[in-house]
Amino acid sequence: MSIESLGGKGANLITLRDAGFPVPPFVILGTDEYRAFVAQHHLDAVIAEAVRTCEPREASELIRAAFRRPIDADQRRRIAATVADLADRPVAVRSSATAEDLPEASFAGQQDTFLDVRGLDAICDATVECWSSLWTERAITYRARNDVPAGSVALAVVVQELVDADASGVLFTADPLTGRRDRTVVDAVFGLGEKLVSGQVTPDHFEVDADGSTIERTVQGDHSTLSDAQLASLVALGRRVADHYGSPQDIEWTRVGGTINLVQSRAITSLYPLPAGPDEALWFSFGAFQGMLEPITPLGQDALRLMLTGAASLFGATLDYRTIPFLVPAGERLWIRVDRMLRNGIGHRVLPAIAHGLDPNAAAIVKRFADDPAYAPIKGTSPRAAATLARTLAPVLPRLRHTLFAPTNARLRLERDVDAYLADLRVRLDAAANVTFPHLRLAARLRTLESAAPGAFRVLLPDFFPIMGPSVGMMQRLRTLASEAGLPDADAAAFTVLRSLPGNVTAEMDLELWATSRAIAADPAARAAVSTYDAADLAADYLAGTLAPAAQQAVASFLDRYGMRGVAEIDLGTPRWREGPEGLFRTLASYLTIDPDRAPDVTYAAGRREAEEAIERIAAASTPAKARQVRFIGSRIRAMFGARETPKFTLVRALGMIRLALQASGRDLVAAGVLDDPDDVFFLRVEELHGAFGRRDLRPLVAERRAIRAREQRRTRIPIVLVGDGRTFFDAGIATDADLAGLGVSPGVVEGRARVVDDPRSSELQPGEIMVCRGTDPAWTPLFLTASGLVTEVGGLMTHGSVVAREYGLPAVVGVGGATEILRDGRRIRLDGTSGTITFLSLDDADAAAPSDG
Repeated sequence: MSIESLGGKGANLITLRDAGFPVPPFVILGTDEYRAFVAQHHLDAVIAEAVRTCEPREASELIRAAFRRPIDADQRRRIAATVADLADRPVAVRSSATAEDLPEASFAGQQDTFLDVRGLDAICDATVECWSSLWTERAITYRARNDVPAGSVALAVVVQELVDADASGVLFTADPLTGRRDRTVVDAVFGLGEKLVSGQVTPDHFEVDADGSTIERTVQGDHSTLSDAQLASLVALGRRVADHYGSPQDIEWTRVGGTINLVQSRAITSLYPLPAGPDEALWFSFGAFQGMLEPITPLGQDALRLMLTGAASLFGATLDYRTIPFLVPAGERLWIRVDRMLRNGIGHRVLPAIAHGLDPNAAAIVKRFADDPAYAPIKGTSPRAAATLARTLAPVLPRLRHTLFAPTNARLRLERDVDAYLADLRVRLDAAANVTFPHLRLAARLRTLESAAPGAFRVLLPDFFPIMGPSVGMMQRLRTLASEAGLPDADAAAFTVLRSLPGNVTAEMDLELWATSRAIAADPAARAAVSTYDAADLAADYLAGTLAPAAQQAVASFLDRYGMRGVAEIDLGTPRWREGPEGLFRTLASYLTIDPDRAPDVTYAAGRREAEEAIERIAAASTPAKARQVRFIGSRIRAMFGARETPKFTLVRALGMIRLALQASGRDLVAAGVLDDPDDVFFLRVEELHGAFGRRDLRPLVAERRAIRAREQRRTRIPIVLVGDGRTFFDAGIATDADLAGLGVSPGVVEGRARVVDDPRSSELQPGEIMVCRGTDPAWTPLFLTASGLVTEVGGLMTHGSVVAREYGLPAVVGVGGATEILRDGRRIRLDGTSGTITFLSLDDADAAAPSDG
């Protein structure tokens, strides 16, 4: 028997009963009875048409009205036979949908339950009502939000003896609010628990620690629903259930006299999965650091972990990428372990500063732990650690002096070393492509990945640290000098120095895309096509080689250089612009109508002038000695800071080359009948791919992992910081008088309508709107010309969105937890990129706004 035939609730009850847990007697009317009723009354067509053409409320009314039909004699006889042992006593009739109480999504409370049902007639009536409740407005809406197709659901019905409970409630084997896995939470009321579940009464509340001690007890009346002994027994039972399922559980229970019965158990799906590690481990989101909260494909995770082994080798560590202790997957995302750094004397001081540059909420959370005595630094440095640090710094220190006196040369040397690394990678991939047999070609490509990925950081870091280390330090010093000069807008003046930096690969890409749009604009046929055709059609025509010649040539030239970029591009498994340029054509169309004063080349030239003027303005307000310092620091920042985007650009270029090679092997695996799609390779691990040609069972594994990724993509809130005991931090709860607040990273004030953007490829952002998103990477950059301001949920001073916003002079606030949920499309807001505050100007606009684009 399966969820498909029993529904989630029914399947869980059978699991509990068969495992020996106390469950009141019950029977299940399987989903085949629901389907028989639907077929008999021809309801499938009614359901499909209503869901397709109506809003959820109207669809629900139409469908539920259609369900008001009698059960025929044959079905009634079958139901009577099934419930025979329970028909003469009061029962609960509960819905058990196939998309309910699942391990990955609870969908709890979407369908109906009926209590104190007596007799066959009443059971039959309640059963039809349960079937009908599969199509309540809330159920239709919830399934649509979670991408569950209407035609895929059905509903079983649980008929269960209704015990005369003297107390009932719910038990969570982990704290659903904080995420702590070492804490059990119990809510209890006298009598049946339906009043508790429906929110009609306030329950007694208990929280019990892992050692059994009760750390919180709130009793609503004169008498507690649970004695100490009863509470301990209930908690122990709950933990046995969680151990049986292997995950934290949300359990409904009843008590009759001294006997506890379980009437339901489901996974607590709101909890974020934990990385493997001890309870005291502190994990920082790798995605927040990258401005990307999307799940990462299995092969993408392997590639990033391989790269990190190269960085670790520079510090004397030899690591196996499969077991890196400080970069661990959870929830199909990667997490960086930082508690060990906090316990290091230097790391204890440096980590909060690094976190501040990445995300203000992360910085506040990290500081909270840095102030905790449990994470105090361990005194002293081991001779081995000191020696390793000395060996690591030895080749870097001489470059620091050279960088300060010849900053442009230092940046050019980085670019030369990058070009040499990528040229070598191209040679090795070309050699692998020329191997005769498909399985040996794949092996050669995987060996290239395994050696070239670690090599990237070995090339980048010795050149990059001597550039960016001093650059960041000098930027902080410039902010201090601007403040000491008494400028009222000291920070804004200092950050203006970062505009239109030479050597910034992202800015160069934007200018190249603008040049592409100019080439299209100069050709009437190309301009007409890009201006009027749908972006999806333009992308299809480009891939087929049938665009207007001028547009085909201009876009091809751009993609020859930048085609490896894309949304979430740090993941080897995500599509690139060259594979699906729809979003690119949407941007090009907007460029054809852009205000000439906001053209990228005009903006870039103006930014360069404003940066030089800012240096002089700070210098003019300073003492002569400090003025010389301002000009020296300002010139070095201008010469070096543009290299900030080079490492990621290099990694993305390398990943783009490797992706093409592995897609070719994916086609070989499809031809061999091992996979269904060339991109299935990205849902396998390196080890699995090494033996792929000898296996025939990879399709189910790929399907399972694609389903897991799709589930994780639907997760609406991604933590910034996790603790090994389960505590979960989405933001720091920073107090402010503003409606919303984060970190101001690009100065200026702008008023406009918010536009929530989930995916730049399908954005409907209009000129002058303030773009609101989780985070950005370089694939988002073209939208910055359309937006008038930027709000992101993650990010800091040095993350991508902040850098580009300053480049274009857009006011920006980052690290605003929950922004994409709070700032609905159309809401008018005032964004202050200097103070980091957001003020709501109108509530009415938000209420009338359309749903956000996806």
